[in-house]
Amino acid sequence: MSIDRVKPHVDVVIAGAGTAGLSAALVLGRARRNVLVLNEGLPRNAPAHAAQGVFTRDGTSPLELLRIGREQLQPYTSVEVRDGSVVDVEGTNGNFRVVLDSGTEVTARKLILATGVIDELPAIEGVQELWGSGVYHCPYCHGWEVRDEPLAVYGRGASALDHVILLKGWSSDLVLCTDGPSELSDEDRSTLEFMGVPVQEDRILRLEGGGGHLRSILFESGARLERRGLFIRTKQRQRSDLAVRLNCAIDEAGFIQTDMDGRTSVPGVFAAGDVTGQPQSVISAAARGAAASGAINHELAREDVYGALPIQRSALAS
Repeated sequence: MSIDRVKPHVDVVIAGAGTAGLSAALVLGRARRNVLVLNEGLPRNAPAHAAQGVFTRDGTSPLELLRIGREQLQPYTSVEVRDGSVVDVEGTNGNFRVVLDSGTEVTARKLILATGVIDELPAIEGVQELWGSGVYHCPYCHGWEVRDEPLAVYGRGASALDHVILLKGWSSDLVLCTDGPSELSDEDRSTLEFMGVPVQEDRILRLEGGGGHLRSILFESGARLERRGLFIRTKQRQRSDLAVRLNCAIDEAGFIQTDMDGRTSVPGVFAAGDVTGQPQSVISAAARGAAASGAINHELAREDVYGALPIQRSALAS
């Protein structure tokens, strides 16, 4: 389809065609809403071999899940998914002007921000190459695959201790690698000692692996630690600045603040998926996308009716 055939007026523009965006599109399509979904690139979990803990799809490739999601939108002809991104947006609830990277402008009554986040990985040789296959962010997503294997946790301070405590459920062979001063309190150190988890404060030189799997961690001191997995709680940033442009409230960690239905602080703008900082998993993103779209359709339905009423009846209804 050529770009000039994009519908100029839609009910909802969804920025992001990951799990949250496609889930929202499915609900809205079934509600017979005109929807434009912008696919802005590969999802955050693309490097992972499989998405785990997904009801009825456990172990399926993340990209295969998205393929199935897009395929199952085909019966809903009021939904269009296209490659592209939103580069600018302005307006108010009921009348947003959305500019695409192609230069095309679309008006929308509601917006869903499902653009995802970017993980900021530590600048250590080998981390990027092993991300998703030997270096992991989530025990629930990857812990089962490396259960009872020798593992390492990367981090400092109380947050690192909390990560170690969580990972104890998957392996008893853990080492905390702080890549410099640990920032642990005496109490934290005592807890780690009680659990039998040593602390390695040497700077990490590089990660060594083969065939996409972690084999060992090499430290600047020359020490080498054999491990089969390294778990990191990464810092994250928004993939898109749309929420900032729209003046949506952002929390201290940089996530978009929403209510349980995905409403942001800006009327007519909703957010779903990793951008909200809520549990970051495929199943959670799908649920939040569905919740946001359900709330949007309810708002649209009320606007359709009350907006068409004569003034006198509209005033009585309010």
